[in-house]
Amino acid sequence: MTLSQIREEVRALHAELVRYGLVAWTAGNVSGRVPGEDLFVIKPSGISYDDLHPDAIVVCDLDGKVVEGDLDPSSDTAAHAYVYRELPEVGGVVHTHSTYATAWAARGEPIPCVLTAMADEFGGEIPVGPFALIGNDDIGRGIVATLAGHRSPAVLMRNHGVFTIGKDAKAAVKAAVMCEDVARTVHLARSAGDLVTIAEDDVDRLYDRYQNVYGQR
Repeated sequence: MTLSQIREEVRALHAELVRYGLVAWTAGNVSGRVPGEDLFVIKPSGISYDDLHPDAIVVCDLDGKVVEGDLDPSSDTAAHAYVYRELPEVGGVVHTHSTYATAWAARGEPIPCVLTAMADEFGGEIPVGPFALIGNDDIGRGIVATLAGHRSPAVLMRNHGVFTIGKDAKAAVKAAVMCEDVARTVHLARSAGDLVTIAEDDVDRLYDRYQNVYGQR
């Protein structure tokens, strides 16, 4: 995929954040690694989703420095850059403040694995990362350190919001959508009574089936 194609894909994927109700105003962003290059593209800071076009998507190196684009990149650029530097298998990163998942982050509480859909997509609970201020790579460090011990592509950064990773930007967006979906369902379930977690062996089997058998091959 070329740089121009990645810019267009990332631009279009921001509409999915809006469609699934994961963002408010200009908060939230999608980035995508440029294949074969030490570059990634990311949403510009403070720009309306309706005003995004491919040339508005900013190109950065893996230190987060702008190499192409007339606009300032997202305030979360340093966090995205750190993830790309440390996790070469990651091709996309997403950040949202989606309502239910961020409510779990505000409590500093992981989302327990009580749904087969969670076992499928996240391979267990959705973990909580540490509190970190915006503006440097502290958030990225927290993301990488937290996900190192989990199969989950999503992390709830305490008092902040959701970050997700994927093999490409589309996969990271899917993880953000699924994270909010299960966060809402588990919240509603807990409001009605005690949660029933899924046995670890069953989680492993569900995760393996979904990741390696489900869908078209």
